[in-house]
Amino acid sequence: MAQLGWIAGPLTMLSFACVTLTSAFLLCNCYLSPDSDTGPDNRNASYLDAVLNILGERNAWFCGIIARINFIKVAIVYTITSAISIRAIQKSNCYHDQGHEATCRYGSTRYMVIFGLIQVIVSQIPDFQNMKWLSIVAAVMSFTYSIIGSALGLAKVIENGEIKGSITGLPSSTAAEKLWLVAQALGDIAFAFPFSLIFLEIQDTLKAPPPEKITMKKVSIMAVCITTFFNLCCGGFGYAAFGNSTPGNLLTGFGFYEPYWLVDFANACVVLHLVGGYQIFSQPLFADIERWFARKFPESKFIHKNHTLKPLPMLPFELNLMRLVFRTAYVALITGIAVLFPYFNQVVGVSGAITFWPVVVYFPVEMYLTQKKTESWKTKAIVLRVYTTVCLIVILYAFVGSIRGVIVARFS
Repeated sequence: MAQLGWIAGPLTMLSFACVTLTSAFLLCNCYLSPDSDTGPDNRNASYLDAVLNILGERNAWFCGIIARINFIKVAIVYTITSAISIRAIQKSNCYHDQGHEATCRYGSTRYMVIFGLIQVIVSQIPDFQNMKWLSIVAAVMSFTYSIIGSALGLAKVIENGEIKGSITGLPSSTAAEKLWLVAQALGDIAFAFPFSLIFLEIQDTLKAPPPEKITMKKVSIMAVCITTFFNLCCGGFGYAAFGNSTPGNLLTGFGFYEPYWLVDFANACVVLHLVGGYQIFSQPLFADIERWFARKFPESKFIHKNHTLKPLPMLPFELNLMRLVFRTAYVALITGIAVLFPYFNQVVGVSGAITFWPVVVYFPVEMYLTQKKTESWKTKAIVLRVYTTVCLIVILYAFVGSIRGVIVARFS
């Protein structure tokens, strides 16, 4: 918001929200194939299944690569963000005890390792169907820290007695530098709407009647509107409160020192949310790769045999050695990458831009046109193809600018 200013900032957030909602409406029709209303019996339980059944193997191969990149980049960002929030709790307590001018510097590597160890344990949840409780906890935490962040920003604006910021956003030393920072801001905003790739997995957990796509359209409108509202509140109140001094992360950039316990609580909510969010975006990848191993080695006891453990008499737990080894190695890899590139805004920008266009724009549009058998010269097809092209240009700009930001941060 601060890089884009008071006009382009809100308009960009609303534009990305509209693109995401369009994607959701298009994907709703991809759950059943070949006909979006009657099926007859083909239920596409995942995004990749839908691409395979509607667009064919070549598109599915490309989509598989994009999907894996998407799940990995979300996990990396969540690891970085969690570490920053844990570190912010320690810094907040340090500032409270020693004063706001104290030198309270802490590294983030050990917090990433701690978060990784937590994920090793939580990753042993077998599959998506067993994650309802984790999703509820993550959602509650998300609402909590979003409300706290917005409220702290609003309180700061009231305390200042003015609304800071400008129409053009933060000043830069050169016009070229401003263009690169705007590109990174676009990538950051793109990352704020990441659910398209797990949309059909969620739809597959619903029961009819009413038809699954009717339910998903309703909840998609609710989800995008609520998400956009909180994004606008956090970004808007943060920019209004701090103007040219706006931190990259509202709750960890230390524009807020007091009440320190509330800042601590909000950051704790961020961490709990991302523990669950990490799994929401990792479970589809786990399931995909583990199914491949199961098909490749049908007789392997290492892959197929479950061992029942009883850490508590009333809580039996089934441990699978393949799941333990693979998921632990995956979490270790993600944690290692996060340690190498611990740059929050820059990495978020790259992550938002790298898969947004194919996942949120290209594949949903192509699946919709193919399933509806829309001729390429029809008005609807032309409009959707123009929409796809415009989104591609914007996302390429955001991606190049964000990559530059990571390189500059890494070598500065």
